[in-house]
Amino acid sequence: MRNFFAALAGGTFGVGLMLSGMTDTAKVQGWLDVFGNWDPTLAFVMGGAILPMLIAWQIAERRHRSALGNLIPERPEPRVGRNLVLGSVMFGAGWGLAGLCPGPSLAALSYNGIDGFVFVGSMIAGMLIAVPVKARMTAAKPA
Repeated sequence: MRNFFAALAGGTFGVGLMLSGMTDTAKVQGWLDVFGNWDPTLAFVMGGAILPMLIAWQIAERRHRSALGNLIPERPEPRVGRNLVLGSVMFGAGWGLAGLCPGPSLAALSYNGIDGFVFVGSMIAGMLIAVPVKARMTAAKPA
């Protein structure tokens, strides 16, 4: 049952990404070009995502188990550290340069040609090397 709901949610997410234009690199780069030819239409996509999540967070905050019976984990401590800042900068730079982030890049694989496969392959390689790089950074951290 869990896999069914995961596939349903993933499929809905992918269709939503394509319908909203999030898989169109020109539209995403237009959203990020605040000082140039800015395209504000993706603000509606953001609003459409934030509103249901606010409601879901309010409901989840009062529950201890999900609808499928799994425990809902405690909310993590909101801390801004070096890893968060560095990761955010790298994510934002990649998003700005390519016009895609992980979800839309997978949704766009079917029509983005070889460029899409190069991007996704590079993204996966980055995810794989992130673990040893983070371990090295943690080990090199001064005590």
